[in-house]
Amino acid sequence: MQILESQRSNRYRLKPNEIQVIQKLREQEVSNVLVIGDLHEPFCLDEYLDWCIEQYDTYNCTEIVFIGDVIDNHYSSYHETSADGMGGLDELELAIKRISRWYKAFPIATVIIGNHDRLIMRKAQSSAIPSKWIKSYKEVLEVPEWNFVERYELNGVQFIHGEGGTASTKCRADMMNTVQGHLHTQCYTQHYVGKNFRIYGTQVGCGINHKSYAMAYAKYGRRPAVGCAVILNNGQIPINLLMPL
Repeated sequence: MQILESQRSNRYRLKPNEIQVIQKLREQEVSNVLVIGDLHEPFCLDEYLDWCIEQYDTYNCTEIVFIGDVIDNHYSSYHETSADGMGGLDELELAIKRISRWYKAFPIATVIIGNHDRLIMRKAQSSAIPSKWIKSYKEVLEVPEWNFVERYELNGVQFIHGEGGTASTKCRADMMNTVQGHLHTQCYTQHYVGKNFRIYGTQVGCGINHKSYAMAYAKYGRRPAVGCAVILNNGQIPINLLMPL
């Protein structure tokens, strides 16, 4: 019982004005997007899935966007890999098994293709292997209803993985509301207002387990910002959410 009370006390409690906003949104026909951070399966925190499901329900979300790097592909990295880690097949099979949990929870989703997702494709191209020989992401990961794209636009908001800078720089470069992942230690929304414009840049955060061997390259740096984002009211209200640790 004490454990349950402790868990309950760590949960974020909505303020009265936040409850009113959510209730008002539920009464309208609006698009509310849950944006899930980089997973890097099979190296994602176990509790991240349940927490994302909770945010989906709390904010009455109507759509799911995975912001990229749903799979890590550590064994095939261009950087140093762990000599004590799993072999390629074992890592891939475990990743598929763990991604199946996400697919069961969110069977319809848009998935932005991240730099780790495309590692195998890049190596195939560098070996001059024609793309016709390569299976699609949804075939390999066994997620037939997920839609894998490089970029997704909805209600004047662009969703990208974000390998070319931060959300704050990208939104100003494109003069467009921008939501992105890739940067594991950042979770924020920055608004920019001018005479004839108002835009925002949102960094989503991630769900990675920084203690896993695949994340050893960053063990002496800042800890990851474990979180997600919700983009409410047809793209008008971006909210960052950090998971209690």
